[in-house]
Amino acid sequence: MDITCEKCSAQFKIQGHKIPEGKTASLKCPKCKTKISVIGGKGQVMENSPPPAEEPPPEEAAPAPKPEQTEEQKRVLEIQKAKDAVLEEAGFEEVDSDDYDAEDKPFDFVEEDGKTALICEADPDNLAIIQQALKGLDYHAVIAPDARDALKKMRFHVFELAIVNEDFFTNDPDRNGVLIYLERLQMTVRRKMFVALISSRFRTNDNMMAFNKSVNIIINSSNISEIGKIVKRGMTDNEMFYRVYKETMTKFGKL
Repeated sequence: MDITCEKCSAQFKIQGHKIPEGKTASLKCPKCKTKISVIGGKGQVMENSPPPAEEPPPEEAAPAPKPEQTEEQKRVLEIQKAKDAVLEEAGFEEVDSDDYDAEDKPFDFVEEDGKTALICEADPDNLAIIQQALKGLDYHAVIAPDARDALKKMRFHVFELAIVNEDFFTNDPDRNGVLIYLERLQMTVRRKMFVALISSRFRTNDNMMAFNKSVNIIINSSNISEIGKIVKRGMTDNEMFYRVYKETMTKFGKL
């Protein structure tokens, strides 16, 4: 490494490899005895000279800005928050599996291939008709006295059939806690259930509204006397629709 004394211009050499890179060594000019500082890998620095400026650290890349939500995304988020609020208001908190009455798990006695149904209907006249219809279809039916009880029963048992009135324990059919819960079930569980919605707003077998409400079939309350035939036909159509899918899933051990 070539060294030049800034004071007397004397020149001399030193073995630069002996000074580790980034480390500083001090030596005196052999002619005028001026102190000279040498930085390994960078060269000499006069004692009175300012130290070399350190290289600034590389700037971290700024995080990419989050994309703004579209109006549709905002609307969906608002709907989801409203549904969360409905479940919270209804007391649909997690149910401890160690804390339940025998009535919460009413089908321990049903044989393996027995069919079970849940009825969420507050009108006593409609309820009597539904019970009679399900008896004719060989279903073991249980009646939910309120929305929270319906949830507890569904936590402990997967019903093959659920019949829910859109006005069941709510003043707003679009804020029906039971329907919101059913809508949010895992698909692997939901596919095992057939959900019939009793409505005074929509016509019987309105497929588009059934899809919109995440149910399998809609039965207008004016057709309640025919509920047995309507449910039986709807379940037959549903079985035919999913037949190939279920056979394939069973083949691969997914059902």
